[in-house]
Amino acid sequence: MKRPDFKNSALIIIDIQNDFCPGGALAVPDGDSIISTINSLCSQFRLVIAAQDWHPVKHISFASTHPGKQVYDTIPWNNDTQILWPDHCIAGSPGSAFHPALNTDLCSLIIRKGINLEIDSYSAFFENDHITPTGLAGYLEEQKITSLVLCGLATDYCIYYSALDAVKLGFSVSVLQEGVRGVNQPEGSIEAAISDMQQKGIEFI
Repeated sequence: MKRPDFKNSALIIIDIQNDFCPGGALAVPDGDSIISTINSLCSQFRLVIAAQDWHPVKHISFASTHPGKQVYDTIPWNNDTQILWPDHCIAGSPGSAFHPALNTDLCSLIIRKGINLEIDSYSAFFENDHITPTGLAGYLEEQKITSLVLCGLATDYCIYYSALDAVKLGFSVSVLQEGVRGVNQPEGSIEAAISDMQQKGIEFI
């Protein structure tokens, strides 16, 4: 594993929120175990940015929004499929807050995503229509950042989609190996996501 030049990179912290940590509505196994590692690295980066799921009530991604559907069922959406999740990260709720152990004092920007009732958002760069931007790319370009290190939750969803979008946008992308954890839903999705990221030139550091 190589160590990049952190001083010329931005650290993107993705979705370390109460609902994604143990005890939360959509808990990632050991999701809180990565926080101390991430906190210890923040001061080494020129920019630190955090992304936060911020859903309205009855969001399209909630199984409860679709009568007769269960968690982890899928529905057709925009020539693709939408996986259905438990209600999570409802805007302003305790579950949507950053985990209290995460130090956000050095964050220069907080991006909120998934705010549109009809569109989910895994990537920190675009909603799931792959068109509507969150504003993150523009901010990084203004700050003349070309290299990113991603960490947070979850490896097989928001890390994966953020990493792929970042590569498409021309950024050099690494994933902090000890700073991510996955959902593994469906089974095998973590391994599949890691393999695809590596094939696309994304390094695990």
